Amino acid sequence: MPRVLGVDIPPNKRLEISLTYLYGVGRPTAQKLCERLGFDPGLRARDLTEEQVTELAALLQTDFVVEGQLRRQIAAAIARLRDIGCYRGLRHRRGLPVRGQRTRTNARTRKGPKKTVAGKKSVKGMK
Repeated sequence: MPRVLGVDIPPNKRLEISLTYLYGVGRPTAQKLCERLGFDPGLRARDLTEEQVTELAALLQTDFVVEGQLRRQIAAAIARLRDIGCYRGLRHRRGLPVRGQRTRTNARTRKGPKKTVAGKKSVKGMK
């Protein structure tokens, strides 16, 4: 199982798919990587030599922001929003949707499971 930047990439998948297991690498970036290094995108990850894996890791570290470095950048950006107290920062702090989605219904991914309020009755026909 090839290990790139501390992440085991699946050996039995095509290289361009295996590379997407790295945080910050999607299909387009994986295709660019294969093109720049001259690798066949259809090549299986298990067929990479040690030199190719090293070459791939070196290119990822120099030219792309991925894995831990990208996670730190995103966390710092969210922390900055919280610190300056802007609307987006407040939404992050409260664990609510940040990009203008409705919260009256849905938004369960951000809000978590429903918390039932005792004694609250819904009036039929009211919005």
